[in-house]
Amino acid sequence: MTFLSAGWLWLLLVLAALVAVYVLLQYRRREYTLRFTNLALLDRVAPARPGWWRHLSSALFFLTVAVLIGAMARPAMPVEVPRERATIMVAIDVSPSMAANDVDPNRLTAAKESARGFVESLPDRFNVGLVVFSATASVVSSPTQDHQAVTDSIENLQMTPGTAIGEGVFTSLQSISSFDEEAGEDPPPSAIVLLSDGENTSGRPITAAGRAAADMGVPVSTIAFGTGAAIIEINGEPVEADIDKDALERLAQDTDGHFYEAESEAELTEVYDDIGSSLGSETVDREIVTHFVAIALLLAGATAVAALAFGQRVP
Repeated sequence: MTFLSAGWLWLLLVLAALVAVYVLLQYRRREYTLRFTNLALLDRVAPARPGWWRHLSSALFFLTVAVLIGAMARPAMPVEVPRERATIMVAIDVSPSMAANDVDPNRLTAAKESARGFVESLPDRFNVGLVVFSATASVVSSPTQDHQAVTDSIENLQMTPGTAIGEGVFTSLQSISSFDEEAGEDPPPSAIVLLSDGENTSGRPITAAGRAAADMGVPVSTIAFGTGAAIIEINGEPVEADIDKDALERLAQDTDGHFYEAESEAELTEVYDDIGSSLGSETVDREIVTHFVAIALLLAGATAVAALAFGQRVP
């Protein structure tokens, strides 16, 4: 729980001082009473009282005031609410290593299927775009709410040489920036979901792309796809399809995104489901002032009952 106007909580110090004064007055009253030397007379003029119960109404009163002070400080609880709108860029590696068949039937086919499912699962109000990268990066589909057009674009992806992970991020950021300018003074929140199964071999460094995304406040969630133990053939030569998991994890960390590993289409689908659920909602502070006021009213009622029951005036 948090308080949106926490400055009001300083009044609790004033309340604490009042409680201290009350306690002090009770001790002084006791000392004054003990000045009577004729205890028999004291019993006649001061009949038996209900002991500590006589302080109940006062305690409830002070507690009521404390809760009201808390209400003035505007208490709030974090809650998950659906995002009203967002821009999501899906960046997919289409380098030759995506032909590796360590994932059935091959990495690219499995990636296409899972990416389509991811786009289809996003709320209709989300704008979704598609970027592909190999030796360079390009925008296949600019951000749009026409999710069917994006899934159709995913279906038509083809492999080309090279792996430019950094360029994939930069191109996604450029597409987001262009869309945000059209969105006016209130651009929607944005995020990039990047899938790669290789190492950065061309274009700008991944670290530079991470800094650019962090400066724009765009988190990049990265997915390292494949087992990392596949061999592909390039120009007639066998080549290991290595995955630079460390670089992808740093990219996610530097931009406040999330890093995932997926070694099968089923795992990749689970990753996309997890990303989709996090992108579809956001945590906001929702005020619970009415709860505090309701508690204060109940305490006020209890204070009145205690005062009437034990004949004690509220301070």
